[in-house]
Order: sequence, then structure tokens, then C-alpha cells
Amino acid sequence: MTSSTLTPAAQVIISLIPLTGIIFTTVLIFFALLWHHHETKMLILKGLYTPKKFNLKAFSLLAGLCLIGTGLVLTVLFALLSGLTWALMSGLLPLATGIALTVFSFINKD
Repeated sequence: MTSSTLTPAAQVIISLIPLTGIIFTTVLIFFALLWHHHETKMLILKGLYTPKKFNLKAFSLLAGLCLIGTGLVLTVLFALLSGLTWALMSGLLPLATGIALTVFSFINKD
């Protein structure tokens, strides 16, 4: 069934499906963050709150390795499919960012 055989009402309903998903996800994330905020606020009021330590070095290494893998696959794929075109940039950007984050995790002394 092509879009030309659908009625205008069906086309409107089909076009609202992604919008509904985005709105539902946004509302869900909002209430999850609000719940976490109230939970943290109550822990602070009761004196039970301990701040979580963020390990920047481990995060940089993990994010860097993930981006290197993604960027490498995209770079090779676009190089094989279209050669040296601007499409290759969509693989080189995550690759370069991943390399930078990985290098940062190794030179960071903390």
C-alpha cells in the first residue's frame, strides 16, 4: 500500500505516530528526573546523602573506545561504498573524537 492510496486521515494518523513516541519518551524522562530529584532532596534532608564519585578517566576510556569502534566501522563502510566523499566525514568525526578521548584518558594523571 503506497502513500498515494491512503486517505488523508490515515496519512495524518501515520504522521502522528513518531510525534507521539517522542512526546511520551520526553514525559517519561521528565518524571524519572523529577523522581530522582525528590529522592535526592529527601536524602539530603535526612542526612543520608553521599555524593557519587564520577570517574572521568574510566568514562573517557569507555566513550573513546566506543567512538573509535563506531567511527572505524563507519569510515571503512563509507570509504568502500562511496570513496573519498563528504559522506566519509560521518565516520571520521566519531573516530577522531574517540581517539582524542582515549588519549585524554591515558595522559590524565588524576
